[in-house]
Amino acid sequence: MTRPSEDDLIARYFAPLAGEGAFGLRDDAACLSPRPGYDLVLTTDSLVESVHFLPDDAPGSIARKALGVNVSDLAAKGAEPRGFLLNLMLPDNWTEDWLSGFVAGLETAAAEFSCVLLGGDTVKTPGPLALAITAFGEVPVGRMVRRTTARVGDAICVSGTIGDAALGLALRKTPILAAGLGFDDAAFLADRYLHPRPRHRLAAALREHASAAMDVSDGLAGDLAKMMRASGASAVVELAQVPVSTAARKLVDVDGALLHRMVTGGDDYEILCTVPPTRLDMLRKEADRVGIPIAVIGQVIPGDDKPVFRLGEVERRYDVGSYAHF
Repeated sequence: MTRPSEDDLIARYFAPLAGEGAFGLRDDAACLSPRPGYDLVLTTDSLVESVHFLPDDAPGSIARKALGVNVSDLAAKGAEPRGFLLNLMLPDNWTEDWLSGFVAGLETAAAEFSCVLLGGDTVKTPGPLALAITAFGEVPVGRMVRRTTARVGDAICVSGTIGDAALGLALRKTPILAAGLGFDDAAFLADRYLHPRPRHRLAAALREHASAAMDVSDGLAGDLAKMMRASGASAVVELAQVPVSTAARKLVDVDGALLHRMVTGGDDYEILCTVPPTRLDMLRKEADRVGIPIAVIGQVIPGDDKPVFRLGEVERRYDVGSYAHF
């Protein structure tokens, strides 16, 4: 069966997703103007098969993850999503069924995050499937929340729960870990790995109350270390206060070593932020209003050492605290 040409592929699959300023994907570029009084915030992430997702992941899940991780970056900057560009590198064995599933997942994510397709590129590759998304968001002028501005004395907070995605990936690679874990709990952890939940509804609260923020993409320990290093400070974290899901707790109760995998594993896409103590109650109140739990896990302290993670009398600094490509 003859495959569609690149122009046909774009017109059939991607043009129906195009938003305002994309000209129906019939031009070489889109045109996007921020609203008066707003700055544009830009972010990009690439995903490669067998590095960021598994070869047998559903195409719709791959699409949702690709857009979700970018919207997560925007959320951590206090930005509201506006649109995105997609570069899709298809291997020789791609099929229209695969592409239909991918586009369906992309459409679902774009609607959920209010982030429309503005353009991109579709090419053939001899290598594995790969894709890259560049997302655009808006913040009021000068209000982007940076990762470099944590202050000594600030509380350290995270949204949601930590470590679910790392355990979900571990279950995929080592199914025996699921022994004794109910179907619903195993499915929950797998879903947390497959489908990030960017906390875009926290963007306004972060702008108002956080001194610094980033998303937890490469592991809590490593990402906190990055934030502290960029801010010229250190941190102490109480491991007992790190929020853990019911499903994850069941696994940790069986194998306590998994707690360290949860702290260093990636793909949480929760918000990590520092907050002045006087702003904590207001942040919690606004987070409750949008249905996203916030937990205080530690404090910013003076120094330039790696953050300390404390559990009872035991203290630990993680030398390798996050995923690294190189």
